[in-house]
Amino acid sequence: MTPGARTEAAIELLDAIITAAREGGAAADTLIARYFGTRRYAGSKDRRAVRELVYAAIRQAGDVPPSGRAAMLLLADADPAIAATFDGVAHGPAAIGPDEVRAEPGIAPPWLIEALIASGLSADALPALISRATLDVRVNALKTAPELPDATPLPRADGGMRLPTGTNIEALPAWRDGSIEVQDEGSQIVGLALPAKAGDRIVDLCAGAGGKTLALAARMQDQGTLLACDTDRTRLSRLPARAERAGATSIETRLLDPKSELATLETWRGSADGVLVDAPCSGTGTWRRNPEARWRLTPDRLARLVETQRHVLGIGAELVKPGGSLVYIVCSLLDVEGREQVDAFLADHPGWRAETPDLPAGRRHGFGIRLDPANDGTDGFFVARLVAP
Repeated sequence: MTPGARTEAAIELLDAIITAAREGGAAADTLIARYFGTRRYAGSKDRRAVRELVYAAIRQAGDVPPSGRAAMLLLADADPAIAATFDGVAHGPAAIGPDEVRAEPGIAPPWLIEALIASGLSADALPALISRATLDVRVNALKTAPELPDATPLPRADGGMRLPTGTNIEALPAWRDGSIEVQDEGSQIVGLALPAKAGDRIVDLCAGAGGKTLALAARMQDQGTLLACDTDRTRLSRLPARAERAGATSIETRLLDPKSELATLETWRGSADGVLVDAPCSGTGTWRRNPEARWRLTPDRLARLVETQRHVLGIGAELVKPGGSLVYIVCSLLDVEGREQVDAFLADHPGWRAETPDLPAGRRHGFGIRLDPANDGTDGFFVARLVAP
């Protein structure tokens, strides 16, 4: 592909990503994979170059751009080499007109910037939210230590390693045999807030595809009972194969029906040593990996997420035995999803108390701990540990 053709491909992809953001469609990664799945003529260097252009344009535009061309023009204004590809030659984009609309530059939509600052983030910390993420892996303690010659130990997550950006994880023998799992350092750290030891009965209430479930199984030495639940059949269905690869036999999965979860979990009521609630959230702490997510969030969607979080916390509280732990995690930096949720929980559940987790990163935030990209070099998280009466 010529440089112009790469720019045109990026514009086409950005158009699809913008539409998906407005309509709740597929994520950028999925759309990029589909795009190149039907364009076999594009070599690996072409795919990499187009992907870089797409994500650079997404990071530059704080709000949803009017079009893919408007997003790419914003990038071209700062890079003469990209501007030169707008020459209208062959498969390249048409020449730049004198009054063409550009995307609005910024970190996020104005209402979100206000909410983040109101939640205690400084203006200086905001650019780190859309910086490029590191490639971190968790080493599986249930397997023999893997050979990772290009990796360096994570600064604060014991057993974690950092690989060079762009590493093809799935091509590594250590990944194929379950010795490593991709997991951000911050995610590894906040998972430690839930006490878990061999023989415990633990529920991962919003397990998804099971990243934190697998980490818990390793900490429990694969001894005890670990129940992984979710309402998303597709995501939860990925866990059994991952558990088999990781050598984790203590994991059970249970699909839940929304709004009738406790009926399915009746046998666990009041008997769990610990419950992990890694709740659905805005993902404001994961913009380094999913920068277009900030185009998808609206005040209405945020309000619905807050209600879901309260609902799931209430379910978790019913499962914990006296003296047991309920750990609440969101990959969000908004107080409405973090400290305010914990405040509301404690007000609604007399006798429960907060116990600040002792973690190797983050700072006290309300009754919990918050990690953010600027201060910790990780994804953004809020985590709190609540103890049952």
